[in-house]
Amino acid sequence: MAAIPDVMRAAVLADPGHLRVEELPVPEPGPEDVLVRVHRASLCGTDLKIRSRAFFPDGGPPPGTFVPGHEYAGRVVAVGSTVDEFRVGDRVVTEAHRGCMRCANCLSGSYTACLNSGRHEKGHRTQGMTVNGGFADYVLNHVSTLHRLPDEVGFDAGVVLTTVGTVMHAFDVLGDLLVGAGVAVLGPGPIGLLAVQVANALGAELVALLGTRESRLELGKIFGADLALDVRDGTAVERVRAVTSGQGVDVVLECSGAPAAVDEALGLVKRGGVIVLVGFFDQPVTADLNRAVMNGVTLHTVRGEGAGSLARGISLARRGRLDTGRLVTHHFPLEEVTEAFDTYAERRGDAIKVMLDIADDPAAS
Repeated sequence: MAAIPDVMRAAVLADPGHLRVEELPVPEPGPEDVLVRVHRASLCGTDLKIRSRAFFPDGGPPPGTFVPGHEYAGRVVAVGSTVDEFRVGDRVVTEAHRGCMRCANCLSGSYTACLNSGRHEKGHRTQGMTVNGGFADYVLNHVSTLHRLPDEVGFDAGVVLTTVGTVMHAFDVLGDLLVGAGVAVLGPGPIGLLAVQVANALGAELVALLGTRESRLELGKIFGADLALDVRDGTAVERVRAVTSGQGVDVVLECSGAPAAVDEALGLVKRGGVIVLVGFFDQPVTADLNRAVMNGVTLHTVRGEGAGSLARGISLARRGRLDTGRLVTHHFPLEEVTEAFDTYAERRGDAIKVMLDIADDPAAS
């Protein structure tokens, strides 16, 4: 393992809509921290909001001081004085969220809904959102947010598993087995395409994927969707109901964040069924909630990974149950972070998961 330098490269927030690569001091781990040498990091929709500063109610931190990035994987290069769970050289992937572990929500396991969110002095951290993240050579993580990667899982796949954690969390809230259930997934983005795979791995009887991008719907078929339907023709909901004897599906995962998607979900779900809102909405949503009330439909929301969800995703990957390679469409070096963001935002080349290759170690993949 190479010596740890005093300074590192980091992509920092500049003016709204811009990032720049600068040199920052390498952070030093506290007693419960782990210093990770980042090998891969990927972009998601939240990163676009962070770059624009729309994510921050107060406009965000001063230019040149904040490092985004909450999806990343790498190797342990240093550990704090109390850390014995990991050793230098371990390959790891991170959870973004670390709750304060003292509020009522955290103590019940709901640390992504921490009541002290944003209060670093009380122990809360969200990598790349409230504390510096992984668009850098090195990043600090609390020991509780790291998971060891099996030898069978490369760094690219490891980063995608952070998104799988969100999908697992969405299925967690059902409180029931998925075996034999009918599932509809709205939105064939990374979360939706992974949801198709996870639903199949968990034993769903029917998996329908609905969206608007033909190439993504075709990919959904490869991943095991029994139906892959374009919602623009206006018949998708009826076609799903037709194959469920008119009843609708047991579970709907709304992963698109589209304004009309909640109403579509209400049209897809059966009486007494469950809708889980996973995607973030860019604007207020209008939906006929009487359909939920009159039909006993339960609505849940999730944010990020839940307790143990990423670990279960890693287990699926280790057993070969997930195809993450087809989702990684682009690679850029850290110095080309602006090009990476623009590629992702504009969906150039049908971009799905855009990776930053941060370590130059050929063993990083």
